[in-house]
Amino acid sequence: MAGFVEVKGVTDGRGARALGGVAPEAVAGDVHSAGVRIELARGQWIDEKFNACFIGNAGTGKTHLAVALGQAACRQNKRVRFYTAATLVNTLEEAQKQYRLERVLTALERVDLLVVDELGYLSFSRSGAELLFQVFADRYVRGSILITSNLPFGAWGQVFQGERMTAALLDRFTHRCHIFEMKGESFRFGGIK
Repeated sequence: MAGFVEVKGVTDGRGARALGGVAPEAVAGDVHSAGVRIELARGQWIDEKFNACFIGNAGTGKTHLAVALGQAACRQNKRVRFYTAATLVNTLEEAQKQYRLERVLTALERVDLLVVDELGYLSFSRSGAELLFQVFADRYVRGSILITSNLPFGAWGQVFQGERMTAALLDRFTHRCHIFEMKGESFRFGGIK
């Protein structure tokens, strides 16, 4: 199903406790309640071609919630693709080497929601960063992107290897974006003392 590894729910586990602060244009309501997650799962933000971004430390529920929202969109017959950032960049670079880049970019343009997980965990080559920028820029007001990242926006220059490209990307991406800071301790290390 759209590249997802396992089934997740928006009202269970990690995503249920993790949501922190909300950007002004984000869904109204208590971000610690299931209401915000359920509202996001309804998918109106995807219909309106908004983006979403979950930023926070490892283990705070970013991937869990991104998968759950992607799967909810699939159940609404929306076209969804899920990639880790590294896998997407590798796919784009390989397609470019095999002269299939246009075909891959066209396929990505057709999806309603592109989920890019773990942006910032691994670095990319300059050409990989440029290809990822191209995908994000091409989707501006044409399709939704959901990104999970361990890096605050100010550190995205590490990923895109340049302040100008990063500034242009963030200007487009955050223009119509629900931004959530995922707070708390790692769910995986929570029981370890």
